[in-house]
Amino acid sequence: MPRISTLTYDRGTLLLHPPPKGKAWVDHAEWDDRVEKFRLPADRYRPLIEALKAAGTRVDDRARAFTDLPLRFAGGHVPHAHQAEALAAWKAAGRRGVVVLPTGAGKTLVAQLALEATPRSALIVVPTLDLLHQWYAGLRTAFPGTAVGLLGGGSRDLAAPLLVATYVSAAAEAETLGNRYALLIFDEVHHLPAGYTRVIAEYSIAPYRLGLTATPERSDGRDRDLEGLVGPTVYSRAPEELAGGALAPFELVRMPVALSDEERRRYEECVARRNRFLQERKIFLGSLEGWRRFVRASASSPAGRAAMLAHREAKLLAFGTQEKFRVLEELLARHPGRRTLIFTDDTATVYRVAEEFLIPAITHQTPVKERHETLGYFRDGTYPVIVSSRVLNEGVDVPEASVAIVMSGTGARREHIQRLGRILRPVAGKRAVLYEIIAEGTSEEGVSKRRGRR
Repeated sequence: MPRISTLTYDRGTLLLHPPPKGKAWVDHAEWDDRVEKFRLPADRYRPLIEALKAAGTRVDDRARAFTDLPLRFAGGHVPHAHQAEALAAWKAAGRRGVVVLPTGAGKTLVAQLALEATPRSALIVVPTLDLLHQWYAGLRTAFPGTAVGLLGGGSRDLAAPLLVATYVSAAAEAETLGNRYALLIFDEVHHLPAGYTRVIAEYSIAPYRLGLTATPERSDGRDRDLEGLVGPTVYSRAPEELAGGALAPFELVRMPVALSDEERRRYEECVARRNRFLQERKIFLGSLEGWRRFVRASASSPAGRAAMLAHREAKLLAFGTQEKFRVLEELLARHPGRRTLIFTDDTATVYRVAEEFLIPAITHQTPVKERHETLGYFRDGTYPVIVSSRVLNEGVDVPEASVAIVMSGTGARREHIQRLGRILRPVAGKRAVLYEIIAEGTSEEGVSKRRGRR
């Protein structure tokens, strides 16, 4: 009787014993003296099974604990062409890969269609509690009668065959969840390659994986890891390609402003002080590693601290020049009554705008209940304008917004597309406009131009 190898799941890894005949499995496994069995990373499950099947090798697969989950989509939405194309591209790639679509282009519907097309237990991972609740409500509407579980925000439904979890909670339970789900869906997948959260993918045997994002790029370069964790980018569309159809038509307006003579003098003094220190230490700020070296150096000497304080003061001068506030007043007067979002890079400027213009503010310090209340008043028009820092970049659905004013934080492409996406939800007759107020002759102008060339 031919020998049959057994494959089991063990806390984020796989154990194979006894070793199968042939060499199909050799590249995937290493001998573990502690248990006297061959051990494999859990995410090698699919290529291992495919290699063994191709070699005609029989394996008793006790690793997989995922279940059938037939879902019938009841959302009532006819997919746009780009959504159908994205789904088809993902399926053609073996149900592995990343779909890149701008905010408002219906990434959630693509995921729901993928769930219907892949009738197995599924885990959906999201970065925030707001998105956790949005996905939960959306899945219950799309698949009525299907039990949907939650992991995060005080909920812990680990046995649910259709589970929505935050990245933090899913990472904490990665060893437990790793063999229960055949399909992993990562919303805002650019969060996944971080050191703590990547284990969600690494400890999972899920053969099918879908990543969703408006911009996969990360400043630390770890977006390159997405192909190994989820799969390659299988479909991508930019906002410009969908404007006027799936997205509202939009206009981008750059508005350069000048520092006052006193602001300019002080800005150049601060930059010169910072640059002298950087040159002495041979530190270049054009990379993430250069910035890390600057931070370390600033903590190790009085000169370094002075250079960092000068750097921060220069940024605040560029972000909060008085001319920006004059232009902001002009733009608010230009669009009376239109639902408007004002974005800044720092919390101090948020509160300054809120105080000078009597505008409701949302920051990371805003209590959850107050935040939901403020957004509710914004949606119904009670508050026509709100100001925020980065907390509204992701996970907030405000289709009524049609004007965005970016006072600072214009460099990162992902941040720019996220903020643009806040105003691109299609509404009849809507035409969106995003204003960037840029301080001329500062680092802010340089990073905005570099982003525009990408």
